[in-house]
Amino acid sequence: MAALRQEYNQSKIHPHKLALWVAIGSIIMMFGAFTSAYVVRRAAGNWLEFKLPDVFMVSTVIILLSSVTIHLAFSGFKQGKEQQYKGMLIATFVLGLAFVVMQYVGWEALNNMGATFTVNPSSSFIYVISGLHAAHVLGGIGALTVALTHAFILPFKPTLRRKQRFDLVVQYWHFVDILWVYLMVFFMLQS
Repeated sequence: MAALRQEYNQSKIHPHKLALWVAIGSIIMMFGAFTSAYVVRRAAGNWLEFKLPDVFMVSTVIILLSSVTIHLAFSGFKQGKEQQYKGMLIATFVLGLAFVVMQYVGWEALNNMGATFTVNPSSSFIYVISGLHAAHVLGGIGALTVALTHAFILPFKPTLRRKQRFDLVVQYWHFVDILWVYLMVFFMLQS
């Protein structure tokens, strides 16, 4: 056990952080595969061209704002600013839920313009890719729920252990934000 602890101290990478990075790597590969399949299938023909509804840009703004609020929450936590920490954590949670709701509104807008899930592979890809991303955001909302529970149930104490746990949530949240921006740029370049 002592040798294991010494090895951890030498590497300076917490095992939970390494696990998060491995998970993020696998998620990147999955979305890379889906966007590659999108490009290959588009080149095969029988592809319906349509403009993404503007509501997807609104959801992009929402998720970018949530990156700012979670950063402010983490800064507040590290600096011992309890109100900033709690307020910005709540804001991030609300913005995360708003993002998922806006994704649903976007799917409804696609459906209303005739780009249903089954009408053409082009629209099917949009539903699948954005739906998988929304599922990962919901996973982040679950992590935010745990962080909120810690913020409001436990006494405010910015300990190293709590900082490390919260840092994992922050890193994952920034990742799903960056992933969505990548997907939006990808979809805009493909249209």
